[in-house]
Amino acid sequence: MAKNTFENALTRLEKITEELESGDLSLEKSLEKFTEGMSLVNFCNGKLEEAKSQIELLLKQNETLISIPFTEGEGGDSNLPG
Repeated sequence: MAKNTFENALTRLEKITEELESGDLSLEKSLEKFTEGMSLVNFCNGKLEEAKSQIELLLKQNETLISIPFTEGEGGDSNLPG
């Protein structure tokens, strides 16, 4: 991974997924790609948790945390007010 960013990790993870789905890799190469992919998943999850924490801090008002779960509905719309 050239630079440790969420976007770069996600792009690399997509590439690994394509390589694994192609079925053209040996078992050893597949295991290497899977291991790299799991590392990238852990990195991305960590970045998402950091972002979630930052958002919760921004939503904190008058010492009360306003928790608004982020879920995507049909059509990709979130349930955030706006």
